Amino acid sequence: MKKNFYFSLFFVSILIGGLHASAQFKATSSDAWKKLYRETPEKVNDLVHTKLDVRFDYQKSYLYGKEWVTLKPHFYTVDTLVLDAKGMNINEVALVRGTTMVPLAYVYKDSMYLHIKLDRAYTRNESYTIYLDYTAKPDEYRANGSAAIRDAKGLYFINPLGKVKDKPIEIWTQGETEASSVWFPTIDKPNQKTTAEINMTVPSKYVTLSNGLLTAQKKINDSTRIDTWKMNQPHSPYLFFMGVGDFTIVKDSYKGKEVSYYVEKDFANAARGIFGLTPEMIGFYSKILGVEYPWDKYSQLVGRDYVSGAMENTTATLHSQFLQQNLRQLTDGNKYEDYIAHELFHQWFGDLVTAESWSNITVNESFANYSEVLWDEYKWGKDAGGKRNYTDMEAYLQGRADGKNLVRFNYRDKEDVFDLVSYQKGGRILNMLRNFVGDSAFFKSLNLYLTRNKFQNGEAQQLRLIFEEVTGKDLNWFWNQWYYSNGHPKLDIKYSYDEAIKKAKVIVTQKQSEDKFFKLPVAIDVFAGGNKTRYNVWAENKSDTFSFSASSKPDLINFDGDKVLLAETEENKTMLEYQYQYAHGDQYADRKEALEYALENKEQTDAKAIIFKALSDPYYDLRNDALKGLNYNDLGVPNIKVVEQIAKTDAKRLNRAAAIEILADAANKNYMDLFTKGATDSSYSVAGASLAALSVLDEAKALALLPELKKDAKGKLSNAIKEVEALTKTDADFDEMTTAFNSARGLEKIKQYKAYVNYLGNVENAENFEKGIDKIVALRNMFGGFEPSFKAEVNQQLQKIMKKKQQKRTDANASVMDAQIAYIDSKLK
Repeated sequence: MKKNFYFSLFFVSILIGGLHASAQFKATSSDAWKKLYRETPEKVNDLVHTKLDVRFDYQKSYLYGKEWVTLKPHFYTVDTLVLDAKGMNINEVALVRGTTMVPLAYVYKDSMYLHIKLDRAYTRNESYTIYLDYTAKPDEYRANGSAAIRDAKGLYFINPLGKVKDKPIEIWTQGETEASSVWFPTIDKPNQKTTAEINMTVPSKYVTLSNGLLTAQKKINDSTRIDTWKMNQPHSPYLFFMGVGDFTIVKDSYKGKEVSYYVEKDFANAARGIFGLTPEMIGFYSKILGVEYPWDKYSQLVGRDYVSGAMENTTATLHSQFLQQNLRQLTDGNKYEDYIAHELFHQWFGDLVTAESWSNITVNESFANYSEVLWDEYKWGKDAGGKRNYTDMEAYLQGRADGKNLVRFNYRDKEDVFDLVSYQKGGRILNMLRNFVGDSAFFKSLNLYLTRNKFQNGEAQQLRLIFEEVTGKDLNWFWNQWYYSNGHPKLDIKYSYDEAIKKAKVIVTQKQSEDKFFKLPVAIDVFAGGNKTRYNVWAENKSDTFSFSASSKPDLINFDGDKVLLAETEENKTMLEYQYQYAHGDQYADRKEALEYALENKEQTDAKAIIFKALSDPYYDLRNDALKGLNYNDLGVPNIKVVEQIAKTDAKRLNRAAAIEILADAANKNYMDLFTKGATDSSYSVAGASLAALSVLDEAKALALLPELKKDAKGKLSNAIKEVEALTKTDADFDEMTTAFNSARGLEKIKQYKAYVNYLGNVENAENFEKGIDKIVALRNMFGGFEPSFKAEVNQQLQKIMKKKQQKRTDANASVMDAQIAYIDSKLK
């Protein structure tokens, strides 16, 4: 499953939308769960085959089901069966004996567990089939709230009566963690596996999707049809899936197997732009793992109102609706490509080999997280993979999640293991493991883990044993440190050079508060005389000192030359050393760290040399970082020309937009044609930046463009339209504008605050003006501590208001304008 854990969205949503709820939860929660050992579910009976006949009641949001489930005792002789069946009406339970049905006694406990007394005792060599007639009522069932999915009702009817205009009627299921048993009785545990057949009776106007292959379609009447889906390979109950709706199916293929994309008809022309790399991804993952894609087909469906990011149902991934982007949005790049890669990799890690318990979810989610790095490296280059690693490490470190083990046998709720530790930290642990053992051993180990455990279950210990078998190394230290413990090293790294003895020195001090020290194999690169010398060392004590011979003071000593350590670091490098690191470091993180240091210390000598060099970086993301950290007054003539060229020709439209935002600060009418042309660009980001820039030069001209631009406006363009419209508002609109600002939540508040800033430029009422400025400053302070570039951006916006007030100052309003200018100035200090 893919969650939205990247730190910008993560912190915005928490800081703006969830502080009260979070505090309330902490105040009422109990710590009793810390004493509970979450063991792997005992296997008394094993699922063998599950056959379902289901039909849907759209009026009641019910499912009427008939089920034939075949089981056999796992080892010991049994005469009872317990099935998970949540919130159902159980109408009939019987044993299938040839062509007859033998009624069985049962007790339905707490509307959760169905206890069935079998007709006799069965040994492990015997199978038996139970027939059930039941009614599932998902909207009447409510699971306990959780961190991942707070309404785990398994089966979702979306707009079933069609009462919501312009919203499709859909049905989809969400099984993880244990919600499949809301719509069919089963043993709803990840260490169960079963083949399946699902017959779905649906309105003929809709298409269906499920696991495996569509093997038959039978017309019942003019309005009804039965679709039969068969899954011939065993998989876990939480991976069962049904989707029903008015989808357009766009078909692709991989080595003769169907690859298909189920989207709403308005997005059919963009489906290949969204999902079209899927066949190439399948081929790439099959090759590096040495295990061909194991299933009969692969489909992806986009569902409305989905409760998470995406879900890796076997052969039938479900995505949230935000993956549906139109062609204009895709000109800025498919920003959800990582979702597609992540869920696909689960078809191996999670579906082919499934975590035997939720405690071991790392063997599913950490691998899927790391697959995003593997894909980015392959498709987009080393820097793209480096960016993914860097971003995910920052997400984990900023998330303050260091108190949890990666493999945890104690948790409040099983949903809680789907977090920054299982995803982002776990992915970075795999990155360290790959670096330590080498690519050949890493991928050989993954191959052996998959082939030895295919269609079965796995856990972290099995993974360790496989890696030890392949490498010949004892890796208990690595697993004990990273899998079965918590936290991360916090390192203070100091560099020095002793001219007298010609020695360079690195002192590494572990400063984490926990009473433990990490064992860290690490590369130290020493750059001197135009050459790089690498030293491989182990830091494993409270303080370690490493000395290296050097005939002169090194230009740079680069600790963790491969930039793989999961650690917080403090270093005493100078700006000149960072400048050298930017120019000569081997990794994306080398340049990223140097650029971030320069942006945070722009007042220092040589800082801008790094930033200006980044404007021409071969990797687009670093160009974007540099642009976002600059304003027009920083540039000077040579770099103005560079930014102008980026605005016109950069291969990435997002960079063009960022460059246009800088040029807007100049209020230079020479850019009128650039901004006017850009306002109709196919990219919403370029169009939005251009429209906002144009409004600075010619407000009337920008306003005149709005009727046409509003016909198709999303993202940055939509926000820019609001910003321009705000320029027409006056003091009389204060309540309306303030209510709109206050009502925005999470990331939307960040995206839309500039409209409120523009409006405040027109406010003359002293009390209202100060109230509005205080709201902007509160937003800056709330989020700026986690994202320094946002703080700088807000300050630029405050300066923009100040400049407008200065321009509007006359003898008649001097006292009002001076007071407002002084108030803004006080908030910038």
